[in-house]
Amino acid sequence: MLLNFRKIAIALLFCLFLNSLLFIPEAKAGLFSSSSLAGLVTMKNMAERSTPYNLAMKNNQPTILEFYANWCTTCQGMALTMENLESEYGEKFNFVMLDIDDPQWVDIIQQYRVTGVPQFTFLDGDRHTQKTLVGKVPRSIMTQYFAKLL
Repeated sequence: MLLNFRKIAIALLFCLFLNSLLFIPEAKAGLFSSSSLAGLVTMKNMAERSTPYNLAMKNNQPTILEFYANWCTTCQGMALTMENLESEYGEKFNFVMLDIDDPQWVDIIQQYRVTGVPQFTFLDGDRHTQKTLVGKVPRSIMTQYFAKLL
């Protein structure tokens, strides 16, 4: 009986501790990374304004296909870099974002042999794949491939 009481008391104290973390801003800031949340928000905003896949396949601009997932922390970490590149090259490139968890993209995911996220597939104006990069890619490497396609 005493052992059960101790377990319950410990569980209650632990719940109180976790609850306090959610309501004390200083504890919350240290426990939860705001950068991943900011990356997720940036990524979602970019996805909303990205060039629709079908439109990108019809015009003659070079295209970057970004295969991503909302749960992917590397995707979230790359979001600011991609947003900056979109600001720099957005007039000359199609920026297409395809969520790998969306069933409508299954055939496209297979076509471009997506093996991990994020995957960045660079297409020239004739829709030929020029380069595919997977994972965290430095901005300097990304800009090299943007420059090659212009």
